Amino acid sequence: MTPPLVRSGDVLRLSRAASVQFVRPITVRVIRVLTDWHTYDGWVWIDAYVLDAAGDAVSRRTLFLQPSGARRLKAPVRRPVARRPVARKVSTS
Repeated sequence: MTPPLVRSGDVLRLSRAASVQFVRPITVRVIRVLTDWHTYDGWVWIDAYVLDAAGDAVSRRTLFLQPSGARRLKAPVRRPVARRPVARKVSTS
């Protein structure tokens, strides 16, 4: 049986099922899978952003995990931030 694929952009919930290093579960967004790093069968190295409760990236980590133990989540819905117009200086010359 082949483990589920992990791809860039995936949002994963990682707990002890993915690796013993996750004593407290974390949520990450995958930046890339490090395919050129050697691993054990069924394990992968990934670069990922750790996400807070609002879905904002708070740190970047390189992680070693079993994709079969990761829970895939839907990406958090991001509401667009209202932008204020930039005040322009009026030339008085």
